[in-house]
Amino acid sequence: MIPLSILDLAPIGEGQSINQAIAASREMAIMSEKAGFKRYWLAEHHGMRGVASSATALMLAQAGMATSTIRIGSGGVMLPNHAPLMVAEQFGTLAAMFADRVDLGLGRAPGTDSKTSQALRRPTMDAVEHYPEDIELLQRYLAQEGSSDVLAVPGVGSHVPLWLLGSSLYSARLASEKGLPFAYASHFAPDYLTRALELYRRQFTPSSQLDMPYTMAGVMAVVADTNAQAQHLFSSAKLQFLHLRRGLNQPFPAPVDDLSQRASAQELLMVEQTLRYALVGSVDQVNQQLQQFIRATGVDELIISVPIHDLATRLETVAQLGQFNSH
Repeated sequence: MIPLSILDLAPIGEGQSINQAIAASREMAIMSEKAGFKRYWLAEHHGMRGVASSATALMLAQAGMATSTIRIGSGGVMLPNHAPLMVAEQFGTLAAMFADRVDLGLGRAPGTDSKTSQALRRPTMDAVEHYPEDIELLQRYLAQEGSSDVLAVPGVGSHVPLWLLGSSLYSARLASEKGLPFAYASHFAPDYLTRALELYRRQFTPSSQLDMPYTMAGVMAVVADTNAQAQHLFSSAKLQFLHLRRGLNQPFPAPVDDLSQRASAQELLMVEQTLRYALVGSVDQVNQQLQQFIRATGVDELIISVPIHDLATRLETVAQLGQFNSH
């Protein structure tokens, strides 16, 4: 068995408040640690009515204060949205608060629409083009004093470990060139999973952070007493992806009994293809699906998101998934 981690998408559910969503993420961090997961990560998204983790570092501080052993990190911070110095200061602060249990996962996409991206006050297209250089700059800020002409306080000397996240061959190639661990977003972008992992492993160049390739992949998981119950709960995630494809900005949906009443057969097929790596069913069924995915991909670690509308049920799924942990 390989290490398992949790990706909390901090959902603001239909009929729920932002306050409730933030409090729910705290409970998710606590349960993730209790259930033996290696990491608890949060993702940066902006302007989305269904996601509460836009201020990712602040949310991670809450998670860190509520836990004591689990690694906390970003999955990820969208670097083109930020000056690298600010990221170094924020995650250097987290590292000072929570010692050696902070991860800094980086992404290249803005995590939002173009207007919101412009409102984040960075020239996004130019920032995206300079993504590799910004990663190097961030590394220098986090390294020993003297590595950069600009001093990041906190940050300097913290050596917060970097991860590169992605859903394309570009990210895999960049991670291999820089000798960084690579996390592939197969939970929502499955098409290039196999090719990206193969490219990363084949072209990997050792670095001061990592001497051998290290891969992580993302999946969704929903566990219930029966497959029918699990599929019902999973309808929330399917409906969310339908909303995204239709350009609808709505809270995370409550589950529905019959998705065929909400979408065409073609739309439902698209959703099934997009979410084809989701682990859905009873405990035994999810365990079998989990093992099959690990064997097929050969990943070193799996990060799991739990797209369930009801918090108590979400926490119960995390607890049930915890029995598959290797530590």
